[in-house]
Amino acid sequence: MTWWHGEPEAAVAWPAVPVPRAPEPFPPGEPSEADLLNAAQAGDSGAAHRLGRLYAQRGDRSAARHWWERAAGAGNIDSTYNLGIWHEKHGSLDEAISWYELAAGAGDAEAAVNLATLLLEQRGDVLGARQWFESAAGAGSRPAARRLALLCEDVGDAAAARDWHHRAASAGDLSSAHDLAFMSYATGDEGHARGWWEYAARGGHADAAYYLGRLLHADRDPEGAETLYRLAAKVDHPAAASQLGRLALARRDLRTARAWFERAAHFGRVEDQRMAGFVCVELEDPRAASHWFGRAAASGDPESAYNFGLLLIAEHNDLRGGQHWFRQAAMYGHQGAATELGTLESVIGNQTAESTRLTADQAAPAWDRPVEPELVARAELAVAAAGRRGGTVLRLADLTEILGTWDLLTRRLREPIDAIAWLTEQSGLHSGAVEHLSSVRMTLVRPGTAPWPTPSEVEHVLATSRQLRKRLGLS
Repeated sequence: MTWWHGEPEAAVAWPAVPVPRAPEPFPPGEPSEADLLNAAQAGDSGAAHRLGRLYAQRGDRSAARHWWERAAGAGNIDSTYNLGIWHEKHGSLDEAISWYELAAGAGDAEAAVNLATLLLEQRGDVLGARQWFESAAGAGSRPAARRLALLCEDVGDAAAARDWHHRAASAGDLSSAHDLAFMSYATGDEGHARGWWEYAARGGHADAAYYLGRLLHADRDPEGAETLYRLAAKVDHPAAASQLGRLALARRDLRTARAWFERAAHFGRVEDQRMAGFVCVELEDPRAASHWFGRAAASGDPESAYNFGLLLIAEHNDLRGGQHWFRQAAMYGHQGAATELGTLESVIGNQTAESTRLTADQAAPAWDRPVEPELVARAELAVAAAGRRGGTVLRLADLTEILGTWDLLTRRLREPIDAIAWLTEQSGLHSGAVEHLSSVRMTLVRPGTAPWPTPSEVEHVLATSRQLRKRLGLS
């Protein structure tokens, strides 16, 4: 089995190993194998390199290695590079590193990238990898600049990471432009974030188009956001399809909303399956509504399980099916499902101890109030920015509830009322708890004012939000 570029083994069995270098063609025509052999034996390193390529194409690994070693010994850097690849695939890690070091030491940027990758991924040698990535990036290698930027992010060197992302992005790396936009957003530099996302989006980067749309949405420009969502949706970006569905729903264009939600739902997005179910109910298509509620319910979504149970009873008089899905939703704390379950079982005479417990032991109602779209966009941007490169994992629903609570409680206040003092006085909560809520809220809507909140901070602030709503009669 051969292992040259495009052959089965190279394409399937060893996708991570670089492709050996082919020599430049002889003008005019290609010399015969015999001519190459004679020239190589006479000390022609170029002919020896070509022989190595010829034997590699035939699958004769030993012969390929032999002639590349002859050429490398005579100073042929391409053969030195190919020997690094040969040993990375067929030999030992130590030999591969040695050959790459020879080529990289002679100024070969590709060899330096391969060497740095092996040192980082196989030996965990961060310092050595950084040295060779810097060597390659300094020689103009765009992939090296990007890898170096990511490495710097991983070790916490944000300033260097930004510089290398900038170099890679300026050379046309759209992923680095997208990363640079997120780094800018996290520090409060929305102007640069917008610029880099626009640059990447124009180049066809779907995530950049989507998050630029979210930034425009956060800045109360839904029309501009829609243009970006459509750009991302052209390459089947499910979150962009979801946002287009919400925009259509806000216009009461139910058929368009259904098409977008179903497009997103086909990617397995539970929330969009649920939304597709709701829109199908509005369009009086119970069969389709049951399909989408059923799929989402099977994935553990309590709201969909509740609505699926309602449809089974209303459309098919399927009391047992309704009972099953009410119970599933109630087990996840859905109040309405627990109530319906108790009523249904009292009617059919099949009330169990478990259903009685579920009905009596209802959790506090979940946050179900509508939140301004720009606040939801801010929450989503914060989740994405904080979670980059294995960072802090935050829940969108939690951040949305925090922002929605503050908006709900303070929207009627007029300047110059101190919101913190007013909420503290009205609720009787400790001022420190309200100040913490205000601080986290400010971080989410004005990034860069403080680091992203930790999960424990979010938990404390959520508790404060719920206490405020309860004490002010807005639960």
